[in-house]
Amino acid sequence: MPNVEELQAMATQTLITIKALRHSYGTREALRGVSFEVACGEIFGLLGPNGSGKSTLFGILSTLFRPTSGEIRVGGFALAQSANDVRRQIGVVFQSPSLDDKLTVFENLRYQGYLYGLGGNALKKRCHELLEELGVSDRARDLVGKLSGGLKRRVEIAKGLLHGPKLLLLDEPSTGLDPGARVDLWKYLRALRDQEKVTVMVTTHMTDESENCDRIAILSDGELVCLGAPDLLKGEIGADVLEIQTNSEEQLAHKIEETFGIKCVVLKGSLQMEHEHAAGFVAKLVETFPGVIQAVTFRRPTLEDVYLHKTGQRFWSGGGEQES
Repeated sequence: MPNVEELQAMATQTLITIKALRHSYGTREALRGVSFEVACGEIFGLLGPNGSGKSTLFGILSTLFRPTSGEIRVGGFALAQSANDVRRQIGVVFQSPSLDDKLTVFENLRYQGYLYGLGGNALKKRCHELLEELGVSDRARDLVGKLSGGLKRRVEIAKGLLHGPKLLLLDEPSTGLDPGARVDLWKYLRALRDQEKVTVMVTTHMTDESENCDRIAILSDGELVCLGAPDLLKGEIGADVLEIQTNSEEQLAHKIEETFGIKCVVLKGSLQMEHEHAAGFVAKLVETFPGVIQAVTFRRPTLEDVYLHKTGQRFWSGGGEQES
């Protein structure tokens, strides 16, 4: 068995390794053999709609529960055998608020520090440093209950960073934030990556938010459907995306494939297809099928299109989740 120093040296480039991860709730399988790695010093996103498995994966990574099977290593430590060592390396910001509204900002941080065995002047200094970095030092003596959603999220992040973790886990970090607060949040996360060399992992169901990540893993029904940088994943589509509004989805899809050899994805009230020269093809479509097409739009691919391309389903196809 390698010693601690050897394990840490092995993890210089890769911080998280996940192999064949599975987890079930009774008869329902929430994760189905998920495998990937996360490098040190990157912002990594888990993107998926409700029920995709991202919250289950987040819960396992944050050591709330163990997977049914598979392996996770963080910083060289196996979660199954060395959960406490993993916990020392991670900071966690959950989607649900964990602040005490009846305590001041500083008191919330101080009591969090006690849980990690911190104290005295070192803890006081660390609290003030983080509040300064996150732009809330002037609110240190204010009750948390008086803060806006954006300021509360900053204090939550400060709590997660108190013990100097290598990995910061954030579950749906933009929930409840206005657009300005979202911009500020991602600006800070990038600074955290660049200046403090902290690896950041976020879960999100917002495709536009995941554009801020260095790489993303897209999950669907508990499976990893694709992995990579957002621009590279969109580039794999390699064409414009056309959406055709029609009342005859199935019939028109068949005719387009028969006439042009192009496959369409049938959606409710519309069709979606890919074409390298969308602008010129629109006129040909309308001329070929007069009276059938109500409207046509085209655009460059988005991450929602990547999801549709990989799964054949819309990102927002509905269906709630008991546990994602």
